Amino acid sequence: MLVHDTTATGRSQAEVDQIRQSLKSRYDELTAEYEQAVLQSQVLRLVEVGDTAGDDQADSGTKTAERDTAQSLLRTILDRRAQFEHALTRLDEGTYGFCEGCSAPIPVERLEIFPSATSCVSCKQTRERRAA
Repeated sequence: MLVHDTTATGRSQAEVDQIRQSLKSRYDELTAEYEQAVLQSQVLRLVEVGDTAGDDQADSGTKTAERDTAQSLLRTILDRRAQFEHALTRLDEGTYGFCEGCSAPIPVERLEIFPSATSCVSCKQTRERRAA
């Protein structure tokens, strides 16, 4: 389904364009945040390499924890960016705003808070209960 087929989604072309701009803007913000985090991670590694003389176990442990935190941040940013990329793809396909589980419309309020949402509240709660 093409994004220009707005009768299926009930959205006007102006609404689709506004959603696309919002998603793209957040995707770009996450890309910039990722690039900044990569630079900070590289600086951290350079400091580690140049500053190991006299390290005891506590120093090594602190550096390992900092490195792990930096890597976790990078993975989180990449994951969030992938979610927005998926949302943009769904918008192009005409499926944005519909639950991937039951195909019901995702409430606008949910999409305003979490624009990359792929499931309605009911399906999300069911999935979380199963995971617990």
